Amino acid sequence: MTLTMLVVFLGHVLLGLPLFIALLTTAFVGFLFVDFSMIPRMMPQQFFGGINVFSLMAIPLFILAGNLMNVSGLTERLMGFARLMVGHLRGGMGHVNVVSSVFFAGVNGSAVADTSALGSLLVPAMEKEGYSRAFAAGLTAGSSLIGPIIPPSIFMILYASLTNTSVGDLFLAGVVPGLLLGVAFMGMNAWYAWRHRLAKSTQLPSLGQLGFAFIAALPALIAPFIIVAGIVLGFVTPTESGALTALYVALCGVVLGGLRLKECWKAILDTARLTSAIFLIMAASATISWLLSYAQVPEQFVSLLSPYVDNSVVILLLLSAITFVTGMFMEEVSALMLLTPIFAPVAMMAGIDPIHLGIIITLNITIALITPPLGACVFVAAAVSRLEIVSLFRTIWPFVLTAIAVLILLILFPPLTLWLPTLLG
Repeated sequence: MTLTMLVVFLGHVLLGLPLFIALLTTAFVGFLFVDFSMIPRMMPQQFFGGINVFSLMAIPLFILAGNLMNVSGLTERLMGFARLMVGHLRGGMGHVNVVSSVFFAGVNGSAVADTSALGSLLVPAMEKEGYSRAFAAGLTAGSSLIGPIIPPSIFMILYASLTNTSVGDLFLAGVVPGLLLGVAFMGMNAWYAWRHRLAKSTQLPSLGQLGFAFIAALPALIAPFIIVAGIVLGFVTPTESGALTALYVALCGVVLGGLRLKECWKAILDTARLTSAIFLIMAASATISWLLSYAQVPEQFVSLLSPYVDNSVVILLLLSAITFVTGMFMEEVSALMLLTPIFAPVAMMAGIDPIHLGIIITLNITIALITPPLGACVFVAAAVSRLEIVSLFRTIWPFVLTAIAVLILLILFPPLTLWLPTLLG
């Protein structure tokens, strides 16, 4: 049954059908193998039940907060502060690219939005500084991976809803891995700048300039603390945190004069388009997930990996390899929805902390966003930089390998992810 479903799914994807239709058709074929009479009853129930989760309402609210930041000018303030912080270093604009992604990650939680918002501004600026356009686009796509790791994270919210894991603990666990990714990509950029002897583009800023830029960016910098502190301290749920953040960003935009009715309406429309696509995929994926669970596929997977459960590192490496290959050929939300219910029992048997597993799965799924042939961030980076997609796919592999190196580091040293939740949770 599973093999037939996989063939049907790949066939529909190759035909170019919308992903949620391919997923629903695959579920329909699976029900034919299990029990045809269940189709009119269970398919609608699982389709709508898959998105009838209160915590998932946080997703459109965090997306809206990020879109409001873009249209209100707060993103430019963050980039200006990042430029004064690291722009005076050799290869300064590349460092600005990474640091801006770190700042932007604290509100949006979406790698694709990060690539789109920052790429159109930073790729031309990096090219003027002497970077090749391909490297600039590759660094933009690569550093966007920080978005779903540093809280808030759409992928973490989905994982939490599937495993009944604390969203607050997952958010805390993502801080150190996200910063490690930033350091790794800044290291790549420094090596590139040294190898190509790029000149410093700006002078060391004065304390006054740095302070002024910090004050200008402070309204945007406060947003991540509102999100994490509110959830961790128990003042708000993730959904309420998303609503509070969106309201806060909107008020900042109005007060600072960058947000008008036209821009606000554009942010709402963009949020509705992206959210509708995500939720359709989630609902269709939930139908297949229930069917696989009903057919006891997770139990079969557990028995298959049972010889290795005594070694948690081996289990995580195997799960990461499966996720990596799956993510290369499947949309990330659907991959997360399908794999998590199968992987979680194996991880529990191996004694892996569910918070640690959540970060590993999230980073795996995120890496797929820059991995050929379907990496969404690569397509967005190619579009904003006006590059041929094949050319960018050739350039992106060093960034993929850098992210994988960080992933392996997190697998080998679980305290890197669990230290902060243990300290503050």
